Amino acid sequence: MIDIKALVNDFDTMSDKLRIKKVDVATLEQLKQMAIAYKTHKQELENLQAYQNKTSKLFGQYMREKKDVSELKNTLESNKQQMSVAESRVREIEAKLDDFALRIPNIPDESTPEGEDENDNVEIKKVLSIPHFDFTPKEHWELASQNGWIDFEAGVKLAKSRFSVLRGMGAKINRALINFMLDFNQNAGFEAVVTPVIVNSRALLGTGQLPKFEEDMFKIDSRLDDSSESENDLYLISTSEITLTNLYQDTIIPKEDLPILLTAQTPCFRKEAGSAGRDTRGMIRQHQFDKVELVAITHPSQSEDIQQKMIDTASGILEALKLPHRLVQLCGGDLGFSASNTVDIEVWLPGQNCYREISSVSNTRDFQARRAKIRYKDDKKNYLVHTLNGSSLAVGRTLIAIMENYQQADGSILIPEVLQKYL
Repeated sequence: MIDIKALVNDFDTMSDKLRIKKVDVATLEQLKQMAIAYKTHKQELENLQAYQNKTSKLFGQYMREKKDVSELKNTLESNKQQMSVAESRVREIEAKLDDFALRIPNIPDESTPEGEDENDNVEIKKVLSIPHFDFTPKEHWELASQNGWIDFEAGVKLAKSRFSVLRGMGAKINRALINFMLDFNQNAGFEAVVTPVIVNSRALLGTGQLPKFEEDMFKIDSRLDDSSESENDLYLISTSEITLTNLYQDTIIPKEDLPILLTAQTPCFRKEAGSAGRDTRGMIRQHQFDKVELVAITHPSQSEDIQQKMIDTASGILEALKLPHRLVQLCGGDLGFSASNTVDIEVWLPGQNCYREISSVSNTRDFQARRAKIRYKDDKKNYLVHTLNGSSLAVGRTLIAIMENYQQADGSILIPEVLQKYL
C-alpha cells in the first residue's frame, strides 16, 4: 500500500510518479479527499471521547457536593449517542479508504526508467553468447512430441487447455532442476522453506494479489472452512512469494535478524485471465507450473544490494546451465502492481529466435510491508521493512530453454552437465 500520509502532504510529487503506472490524477485526488475526510471525522470522534471521559469524572465531584446529576447524565447520554454515530461514520470511511488504497499500485523508484510498455524497457547486459545451429532449430513443443517429454493432450484430457503432463526424462529433468535450483539458492545464503500452496485472503492482501487481481486467482470452495467470512476464503497460490513474505505478516523483527533470505519450490496456479490468446501453444504460459522463488525481507538501507544479490543468484543458475540470457530493466509502464523496481531475466529460445522472460526480480520497498504489517525494531521504535521477490527460476520455462538450446540435428536433446548428478 502506498503511504497515504505522503500522498496528502506531497500530492503533486506522488501523483506524478504514479502517472508512470497510468494512475489517473482524479483517482488519486479522490483518495486524498477520502484520507482528509477520515482524519477530520476521526478527530471529531476523539474530541467526543475526550469530552465523555472528562465529563464522566464530574460524577464524583457532583456526588461529594450533593449536586443534581440528572442534567449531567443527560449530557453524557447525548454525547454517547453522538459518539456512536461518529464511530460508525469513521468505520465506514476507513473501510472505503482501505479498499480504495489497496487498489493503487506501488510508486516506481528513482532507478526505474520512464516508459509506456515493454518496448521501452532497457537492456542491461547479455550473459553468454546465443548458440548457432547448422540446422533450423525446433520449438519446444516439436521436441517434446519427438522425445516424449511433454504430453499436452493428456493435460487437456485431465483438466483443460494450458495444462500439461511431463513424462519420462521430461519429468526427471523437471525434478532435477528443482533440486539444483534449491541447492544453488541455499549455497547463496537463502534458507529453504516448504509452505502451503493454499492461502487465505489476508495473505493475498498482504502481497498485493487482492483485491485487484482476484480474477487471476483460483479460489477454493469456502466449505473447506467452517466460517463463511470473506477473510477465510482460500485460494491456490500464484507464487510462493505470497507464502514466504506472509510468514512475517503482523510481525516485528529485531533489526539484527535482517536480512531474512528465503527460497521455496511450489506449484503455482494462475488463470491467466489477462493473457487470453497469448502463448496458447506449448508450455510457455500454463495454468499450473513449478517455480522456485527467492524472497528477501530487509532493512531499507540493504534492499538495493539484496536485489542485486537475487539477480546474481537467478542469473547464476542460468549461467551454470549454460543458457544464454539477458537482464532487462523494466520501465514504469511495464512494472507489476506491487513493484517499485524490477529487473527481468530473459532466456534465449532458439526455436522462437528471441529472448523470453524466465524471472522477474522486484523490489517492492515498503509497499507490501505496509499492507502485511511487517516491521523491524530499532532503538525501541518500529519501522517498515523492505520486501523483495524473484523467480529463481520458473522451472517449466527452464526446461523449455534446455530443450531448445541443447537440441541436436536429429531432434535428440543433451542434458546440461550440472544436472546429470541429479538424474
